[in-house]
Amino acid sequence: MPVVGTAGHVDHGKSTLIQRITGRNPDRWAEERERGLTIDLGFAWTTLPDGTEVSFVDVPGHERFLKNMLAGIEAIDLALFVVAADEGWMPQSEEHLAVLDLLEVRHGVVAVTKSDVVEPDLLELAMAETEEQLAGTALAAAPVMPVSGTTGAGIEDLLGAIADQLPEYREDSGRPRLWVDRAFAVSGAGTIVTGTLLDGRLSVDDNVVVYPGERPSRVRGIQSHETSHASVEPGRRVALNLVGIDHTELGRGDMIGLPGHWVTSDRFVVSLRNARFVSGIDQRGAYQIHIGSSAHRAEIAGLHDTTAVLQLGTAIPVAVGDRFILRDTGRKLVVAGGRVLDPSPGRTKRAMSAASGIDPSSPPDLIADMLLRIRSREKLARLSAESRGGSPTGGVTVGDDALTDDLIRDLTTRASKLVHEEHTAFPLRPGMPLATLAERLRVTPAMVEEVVSRSSDLVRRGPDVAREDHEVGLTATQEEEWRRAQERLVSSLSVPVESELQLETEIVAMKVRSGDLVRVSTDLLFLPGQIEEIKTHLKAMGGDFTVADFRDQSGLTRKYAVPILEWSDKEGLTVRRGDIRRIR
Repeated sequence: MPVVGTAGHVDHGKSTLIQRITGRNPDRWAEERERGLTIDLGFAWTTLPDGTEVSFVDVPGHERFLKNMLAGIEAIDLALFVVAADEGWMPQSEEHLAVLDLLEVRHGVVAVTKSDVVEPDLLELAMAETEEQLAGTALAAAPVMPVSGTTGAGIEDLLGAIADQLPEYREDSGRPRLWVDRAFAVSGAGTIVTGTLLDGRLSVDDNVVVYPGERPSRVRGIQSHETSHASVEPGRRVALNLVGIDHTELGRGDMIGLPGHWVTSDRFVVSLRNARFVSGIDQRGAYQIHIGSSAHRAEIAGLHDTTAVLQLGTAIPVAVGDRFILRDTGRKLVVAGGRVLDPSPGRTKRAMSAASGIDPSSPPDLIADMLLRIRSREKLARLSAESRGGSPTGGVTVGDDALTDDLIRDLTTRASKLVHEEHTAFPLRPGMPLATLAERLRVTPAMVEEVVSRSSDLVRRGPDVAREDHEVGLTATQEEEWRRAQERLVSSLSVPVESELQLETEIVAMKVRSGDLVRVSTDLLFLPGQIEEIKTHLKAMGGDFTVADFRDQSGLTRKYAVPILEWSDKEGLTVRRGDIRRIR
C-alpha cells in the first residue's frame, strides 16, 4: 500500500487538503486543531479513483517542528508538495524540497493550494514560480496542479495525478523493518506502536525485537487503517500491539525488526550531498542525523569530497543504502543528506577511500561482496544484515565466516612461514599445534583447516600442522644421548629423575610422543618395558592395598610408589577410596 507524504511551508493548507481528500482530520492533538497548526505527524487514508488504497502522512511545516517532519518523510513512496497560491514559495518550501531531494524522493505531485482566494494571473504566477524552484531537484518532473482544499476544486485531477505518479513497486528486502513514530498504551490491549512497515512481512505471533538493544517482544495484533490483519506487507501504515514490553520502554526513533536481521553501529561511512543552498560543510560543526524516525547527535569524524565518516553518541540499526538527513543544530538548518555506504568501517581515512566505491543501489549479494572485499573477513550474519539480506558470491565461506580469496592466500603464505620457523626452532617436534597457529594468525581453527587444505606444502599431522617435507629424526649425537639414557633407565625401577638423565627436553618430548618413554609424573619417566613391570606388581596386589603395601611388594621407596600409584589411578588401572586402592 503506497504512502503519500505532504511537504511544504507552514499554513499552506497541507492538513486541509488531506482532510478534503480523505474525509479525516490528520491533526491528532487538540492543540493542533485549536491553533490550526500541525505540530506532529498526522495520518489518514483513502481510496483513489482507480481503486488504489493509499496512506497519507501529514507533516508539520513550521521550522520549529522540522524534526517531526523528518521523522515521517523518509518512509514515503510519493511526495505531495504543497505551495499556497497567495504566498508562493517560502523558506520552509525550500527546506522541505531540499529534504525530499536529498532523500531522492523522485515521485511526487505538487499542489498549488488556495487557488480559490487569488486571481487567475496570480495563480498562474505561483505555479510558474513553483516549477522554476523545482528545476534541478528530484521533483523537477512532478506535475504542478492548482487545487482548493476549501472548495474541492481540482481535487479529482489531483487524485488522478497521484495515481499516475505512484511508483510501480516498493523495494523489499524480506526483512521487516518498522521505525516507530508513536508508542502508547491502550486499556485492555497494552503497548501499541505505529509506523510505516518499510521492508518484509510482519505477522501476528512473530517474535520481534526492538532496536537498539534487541529488546524482545511479540506481535499480538496488527491493524492497518482501523482493520485487523493476520499479516501485513511492506508499504503499509500499521499499528502493532506488542506484548512483553511496556510502552514506556520504547518510543519514536526505535525500530521493530526480527531477531538477528539488523545490526547496530555508532560509526559509519556515508555519501554526503549538500543541500543546494549550502556551499560547504564544516567538519567541526554540531550536527544531528535523521534516519528513519530517529534523530541523534552526530559528529563528522572524517570528510573527503563527497564521502564522510559519521560518529554518533549511540548505536542505531543501519544497513547499506539507508538514506538520512544531516541538520546543523547551530543554524537549525538542513545542510546535507546521503546514504550509508559502510555500516562498520575500519580506520577513518582508509574506510572513506574503500567505501567510496560502494554503490548502495546494487543488489544485496553484490553489496555483501563489496563489504567483504573491504573487510577481507566478516561474519556472514553481519554481511547479510548490513546488505539487507545479501550473501557474498565470491570469497571463501568457513563456518559462520566469509573470507576473501586474497586473505586466504595471505594466510597460507604466513602459515607456511610460521610453520617453517617452528621446524627450524624445534626440529624434533612434528609441527606447530593447529590451535597455536590459529592464535598466531588471529583466525579460527576452522580457518586454519581451510588454509591447510588449500596449501601446496602444509599438511595435518594429528593435532599439528607441518610442512610436507619435514621429517623428525635424531642426530648422531642425540642418538648417543638417548642410548645412554635408556641404559640408566632400564637398570632399575628406581630410575633417575628427568633432570638427572642429561637428555635434551626436546628429545624427551619426542620420545614421549612416540611412546618410547612414558611420563608418570612431572619428573618421572619410564621405558615401556618398565611400565609392564609396574603393571605386574599392581596385579600382584590382589584385594585392597595401601601405598605401604605396594611399596613393600615392589621394593620401591615412597618417592616412587606414590607418583606411580597416582599415575595408575589416572590411567584407570586402580581405584582409590581414601588411603585404600583396589585393582580395577
